[in-house]
Amino acid sequence: MWTPKSGLLLLCSSLAAISAVAAIFELSTGNPDWGFGPTYTLVGVTVPLVGLFFYAAVKDARANM
Repeated sequence: MWTPKSGLLLLCSSLAAISAVAAIFELSTGNPDWGFGPTYTLVGVTVPLVGLFFYAAVKDARANM
């Protein structure tokens, strides 16, 4: 069953995924706007967050079935 908490977690997962994809595209251009260090850091932080938020959303939804 969908809950507001699981919906918020899915929203956070989606935003983190969008950020990760944008940062990867920035790196693929060879000249990221923020530089290589911050852009690699963004990818390194957001990619695990996508999985973490998604896992938490599924776990919450299953707990409320």
